[in-house]
Amino acid sequence: IVVGVTGGIAAYKTIELIRLLRKSEAEVRVVLTPAATEFVTPLTLQAISGNAVAQSLLDPQAELAMGHIELAKWADYVLIAPASADFIARCAVGMANDLLTTICLATSSPILLAPAMNQQMYRQAITQQNLTALSARHITIIGPNSGVQACGDVGAGRMSEPSEILTALCQYIGQTRSSRAKSNRYGRADARGN
Repeated sequence: IVVGVTGGIAAYKTIELIRLLRKSEAEVRVVLTPAATEFVTPLTLQAISGNAVAQSLLDPQAELAMGHIELAKWADYVLIAPASADFIARCAVGMANDLLTTICLATSSPILLAPAMNQQMYRQAITQQNLTALSARHITIIGPNSGVQACGDVGAGRMSEPSEILTALCQYIGQTRSSRAKSNRYGRADARGN
């Protein structure tokens, strides 16, 4: 699973999410946007995931092997948590101006995202239009929850809890495997886990 982390205070929850994914025996590779590094460190995420953290679309070493394409092909699932309003907007219009948005455009694997932002930003018509556009492209939206936010506001926009995100991912995987098994004339589900 490629776990994408965008800039937002909810990024601290991603550390627990990665721990839960690893406990579930998933192999995890983390991709940070530049803004995410203001909230969580690559070293922490490397220690939790057990893999090097990717941060730059223009990393000379990674791009020797077309790193952004390699990650896009490697992933069985791409999970973005938190997904900021900025990332959602860029993804909705198909931008590829950082490593994470490029991976989202280059992958044929399912993409799931967990929005996290201020309640007013979440309620904006443009944010709702962007989420609708992503859903129409079969990107799965997980949450968000309602409650007290870091800024003191109350409302929808809190990133779902790591356990809720894991449950939603497992349900999605179970549904897709069930669909594959039904469509496979031999009745065998494809068991992948990156």
